[in-house]
Amino acid sequence: MAKNPIIVSCVNLKGGVGKTAIAVNFAAYCGRQNIKTLLVDLDPQTNATFSCIPIERWEAHAVEHGTVANLLGVRNHTSAEGKPKLAEETIIGGVFQGVDLIPSHLDLFTVDLELGSEVARETRLRRALKDVVPNYEIVVCDCPPNLTIPTQNALALSTHYVVPVSPDFLSSLGIALLLNRIQKLSEALENPIENAGIVMSRVGRQSYFRTQTIGTLRQTFADRVFDTEIKERSAVSESAAKNKPIYDMGDGLAADEFSRFSKELLNAIGYKKQ
Repeated sequence: MAKNPIIVSCVNLKGGVGKTAIAVNFAAYCGRQNIKTLLVDLDPQTNATFSCIPIERWEAHAVEHGTVANLLGVRNHTSAEGKPKLAEETIIGGVFQGVDLIPSHLDLFTVDLELGSEVARETRLRRALKDVVPNYEIVVCDCPPNLTIPTQNALALSTHYVVPVSPDFLSSLGIALLLNRIQKLSEALENPIENAGIVMSRVGRQSYFRTQTIGTLRQTFADRVFDTEIKERSAVSESAAKNKPIYDMGDGLAADEFSRFSKELLNAIGYKKQ
């Protein structure tokens, strides 16, 4: 059991920046290094969940054992007894080598409406996972592309967060705003959370504008930006469709990029084998 597990959230205010691929494949890398890892999917689109398991398995598990939506308190009405699910019930063990999963659910699309008047709604996940988190060395949270209740719950739980950014104008616009908002949220929740860094993701073919955007981001945020860039590759989306990590897809370049980034991230969060 880990005394002080490191909890990393993948956060951005914009979708389509490769956030889920980074969360899933970082978790998979950790598992391959014999680091006991928990992946928590907080995005109602459930992309991280379906990157790990097929839909049929998810459907059966959601009915019988529950999902992260139960832990946030938005699916209790589906139980005849109205009893909340325990965190250990919702975990799917061994989705990848060394990696367990708490799946997401579409019900999270309405979580802000359902919990809008609830007290301490931002810390529900932290309280639900208090007895589970010490069983892991690293916990990875994949967040939706916003700062709504699921993301707030992830950040209330986290020790660090990483910001994936694709090198286009719209994706890069809100980085400073996001960093500022998370800092304020961290203070309000009395949970110090450290920015582990910004990673360039879904980098497409070289162009003048893209090169200029990357250069500007590296100049603006300096050493906050990871050296490794994650290129746009078909193997990444194919791995998700096949419920496999990128390391099992036979694309050496893609696997190498995610491995190098994961090593950088482990170093940035100060991970040391316990």
